Amino acid sequence: MSAFDDRERAFEAKFARDQDALFRITARRNRLVGEWAAERMGLTPEETDAYAKAVVQADFEEAGDEDVIRKLAGDLTGAGVEISDAEIRSVLNDKTAEARRQFMDSQN
Repeated sequence: MSAFDDRERAFEAKFARDQDALFRITARRNRLVGEWAAERMGLTPEETDAYAKAVVQADFEEAGDEDVIRKLAGDLTGAGVEISDAEIRSVLNDKTAEARRQFMDSQN
């Protein structure tokens, strides 16, 4: 086995770990955003849990955040909560930072 092969395997392993971490952070972020939106809509704790899971599932529809933004905007508007896409994007950014902190704390 050459040093090049060892290096290649190490890079592939790092890439896999990084992708797994990114997936977990994004899922955690989506759950946090779902909880935030549920609070804005006045949902019960049981409904909040189900809604947060639905937001996580919505992210699997397409690549990127547009599917989550559409779901949140539609649900919030449908519940009579006035909100803009810019505000949702701002919350997504805030919750991404929070999710990253939580993930890093859980790794230590």
